[in-house]
Amino acid sequence: MADLLRVVIAPDSFKGSLGALEVASAIAEGWLSVRPADAISLIPQADGGEGTLDAIEAAVPGALRHDVGRVTGPDGRSTPGVWLELPGGIAVVELAQMSGLPLMASLDPLGASTVGLGEVIRAALAAGASRLVIGLGGSASTDGAAGALAALGLRGDAPLGAGGGGLAALRSLDRSALLAPPPGGVTLLTDVAAPLLGPTGAAAVFGQQKGASPAEVALLDAALARFADLLGADPSVPGTGAAGGAAYGFTAAWGARIEPGADYLCALTGVPQAIAGADVLVTGEGRFDATSSTGKIVGTLIGLAGERGVRVAVIAGQLAVQPLAADGSALWAAGLADLAGSAEAAMADPVRWLRDAGAAAASAQGLVDHP
Repeated sequence: MADLLRVVIAPDSFKGSLGALEVASAIAEGWLSVRPADAISLIPQADGGEGTLDAIEAAVPGALRHDVGRVTGPDGRSTPGVWLELPGGIAVVELAQMSGLPLMASLDPLGASTVGLGEVIRAALAAGASRLVIGLGGSASTDGAAGALAALGLRGDAPLGAGGGGLAALRSLDRSALLAPPPGGVTLLTDVAAPLLGPTGAAAVFGQQKGASPAEVALLDAALARFADLLGADPSVPGTGAAGGAAYGFTAAWGARIEPGADYLCALTGVPQAIAGADVLVTGEGRFDATSSTGKIVGTLIGLAGERGVRVAVIAGQLAVQPLAADGSALWAAGLADLAGSAEAAMADPVRWLRDAGAAAASAQGLVDHP
């Protein structure tokens, strides 16, 4: 009889398809259909973007979700706003939840804003938050958090809540009515190291996926440079370009600290300890590509598993590159698009194909000796 395995299933969300807990649950169902006696631990993950609130809520006992009603979405239409209260008065806000790209009716790179993010933060502060954690990722806008800061009281001689394109007209800022950050400070979770400006900055690297033409990228970069001149902080700091420069806005106006989201979520959810006691780690995300090993959750977990001699299986919606261990060896991997025959077929029934992938992973791992 095969040895029983201790298996940690810790995927990121499959963006635009399923949340991380749904992904983990489907993989577990498939795994247990092949190896029903194995000990399975589900630890859904995130890196600051979509699914951060869900991952933290699932991991922290006593977490309480607050609904603040309708707030301003990235294109001006209303959308639900929520934040998560952790023990000790820590408030967690996820930018993607109320200011994310999927909320746009149509792309508007110059006009999309983060006003709703500021409205949710304002509600958390009004409720007495002692510390603030903001997950940055999946932003629809490139406004340097100007919209969010406007909702928190920052004023300018040109509109701050009308998107990044309008920042070029700014000549002055008035901070006199800007709310103070909570006493415990502000932590920004991100998975990118981009600076605010230039060829590797917020507009140049991420503007195109938000609908910006080359000319609009140049306009947004100049507008962010103007905003940075007025706020005064260093725009070259790595990570300040995250979420359309939102990381810059909060570091400059509120003294926020940038932290790798994957590392923060790993520590908070206890996944390093869980991996240390496991035989197999199953992780994954919607698309595994060359960026997956550069600060994102899947790459972080592969590294942790490698340090502890734990074997790894990677399940992704699409496999753009072969997942590798730290020593360069190929890891067991499955792409749902390959299993289903196409990305469209996989997206049409992701739970089915995640179960199939989980079953395939269990079959493969059962044939491999313990490391």
